[in-house]
Amino acid sequence: MTEHEEAEPETPRQEPRERSLDARSLRGLAHPLRIRLLAALRHDGPATASQLGERLGESSGATSYHLRQLAAHGFVEDAPEHGKGRERWWRAAHEGTTFTEELHRDPDPEVRGAVDLFMHEIATIHTQELSTWLGTANEWPEEWSTSSDMSDFTLRLTAAQLRELNDKTHELIESYRDLAQANPEDTAQVRVHLHAFPRKSH
Repeated sequence: MTEHEEAEPETPRQEPRERSLDARSLRGLAHPLRIRLLAALRHDGPATASQLGERLGESSGATSYHLRQLAAHGFVEDAPEHGKGRERWWRAAHEGTTFTEELHRDPDPEVRGAVDLFMHEIATIHTQELSTWLGTANEWPEEWSTSSDMSDFTLRLTAAQLRELNDKTHELIESYRDLAQANPEDTAQVRVHLHAFPRKSH
């Protein structure tokens, strides 16, 4: 660089939208309260340990401890722009989590146990969310209640076709992610659950 040239400003480092779990980070996340804390921050935005404790029916001491553990593994971070007074605000560091298939086959039984806990806790959260919707659907305008869906399908596929179906479904869902910017006042947060798995035929 010559003395007459100016250095270009550095481009801010963009965090990836999703966090890919490995064995270490999975062990750091695989606790029921930590999974629920992370889900709450991702769905509802930054909050304090006290606010999260009240929302989840836990003590602020418990939520504060587990938030610090999540931060140590890079799942949450400080949200100083929300700070008022001495209370610490937290936000999710990523929008989602990806789960590699290799973790299911990890030789370490502790890792496989963490996989089992994580998957069952996510299934429990999905069940709770669906139950909440069914219990409150009549409180929503008709255009929303009639636009919701709770369907299931039985197909006969190869393993490769099942993977292709999942990939195409994910791609379609992702194509809708940024549409809210066009008409933000007409939108609501929508949860989309996708469960696709083989079963034994009788």
